[in-house]
Amino acid sequence: MTTSVVAVREDADFKEMVTAMRNRRISAFPVIDASGRVIGVVSEADLLLKAAAPGPPEGLIRLAWLLKERTKAAGLTAAEVMTKPAVTVTGDKSICVAAQLMQARRVKRLPVVDENGILRGIVTRSDILAVFERPDEEIADEVIKAIINDEYGLDPELFVVTVRSGVVTVTGSVAKRSDALAMLGAIRHLEGVVGVRDRLSYPPAG
Repeated sequence: MTTSVVAVREDADFKEMVTAMRNRRISAFPVIDASGRVIGVVSEADLLLKAAAPGPPEGLIRLAWLLKERTKAAGLTAAEVMTKPAVTVTGDKSICVAAQLMQARRVKRLPVVDENGILRGIVTRSDILAVFERPDEEIADEVIKAIINDEYGLDPELFVVTVRSGVVTVTGSVAKRSDALAMLGAIRHLEGVVGVRDRLSYPPAG
């Protein structure tokens, strides 16, 4: 995550938000209250509603349909134009969890908060993709030490682990098919792993 976060208070005015966005070349930022808790997110789309606000609506049906967006378009402060509640993630969650949350909620960034909701950083799509730059040697070392040896208590000498461009190939023998599948699943969820090739052998089910 990025710990240097551009955030605004809930009482920040419209011009202040536009200036911060343009000067820092960002497309959104968290909105925090007086205690530093994240209460929403303001994006370019939220601010553009003012520029694109339609004229006075005609008829009650159109008025009801436009009411929510018109309220945002008329907003003067961060609290009035922000999208709430903010989709956030705590710092103890993995990159995989953050990526799944981004995809499920269709957001481009996640404010990172502590257990009290206080802003600690932000995770962007670029941060998520950065894990795939992890060196192959580092991934192989974690597979051998953290997965094969520590988590499954197996002798690393009985396995051959190779990693090329993030793709892990594991060769060796395990006692049960279920153990092999569980181990491969654990490897697949390591940071930086692009894919896993199964070269394990195990007794047939029966």
